Amino acid sequence: MEGVHFLINTLAILAFATILVFASDPSPLQDFCVALNDTKSAVFVNGKFCKDPKLANANDFFFSGLQIARSTQNPLGSTVTAVNVDQIAGLNTLGISLARIDFARNGLNPPHTHPRATEILLVLEGTLYVGFVTSNADNNRLFTKVLNKGDVFVFPIGLIHFQLNVGEGDAVAQAALSSQNPGVITIANAVFGSDPPINPEVLAKAFQVDNKAVEYLQKQFWYDNNN
Repeated sequence: MEGVHFLINTLAILAFATILVFASDPSPLQDFCVALNDTKSAVFVNGKFCKDPKLANANDFFFSGLQIARSTQNPLGSTVTAVNVDQIAGLNTLGISLARIDFARNGLNPPHTHPRATEILLVLEGTLYVGFVTSNADNNRLFTKVLNKGDVFVFPIGLIHFQLNVGEGDAVAQAALSSQNPGVITIANAVFGSDPPINPEVLAKAFQVDNKAVEYLQKQFWYDNNN
């Protein structure tokens, strides 16, 4: 009997521990979601509103055209074609999305971060130099690799990363991300192209340069290569 009681108590503790593990807030699915007491003024939820499942159809889970190469005639020489919940409504709540990245020769997908997703990248054509930088606590270590066709590389959630075409011709990669809406923060765009601009004194001190250098950078056109 003592053995039975021990087993029952152990199972009860494990069940309680399991409840505690899952008793947490869901991950945010957009940059922020400000609380409102008056629901009549509410316009967003954490994610998307759901269609009645009885009204769902195959087209809610379908996207066509990712095999088509996108133009890379832009200052970065790269174009990202996202396939997330905005393109496939059926991705809502499923925690996954996809992207195609086209690179011209010497094209760059500039340093950026996905605040809500880990990314796994597969090179379909060409050769890419890729890397990510760890957090301050890990002394901002740089991890890099040259990838060829068929190679795969992982960028951990929230860390700054990049991809540069170092091959002789165009390159194509496909990325899977662990969120229906991963978000993208391109570092240069966010820092020097914010609206309104960040006070130059803040950036001058942060980057240890003079105000003129900051003002020059803030006057540049910061291209967004995400479709």
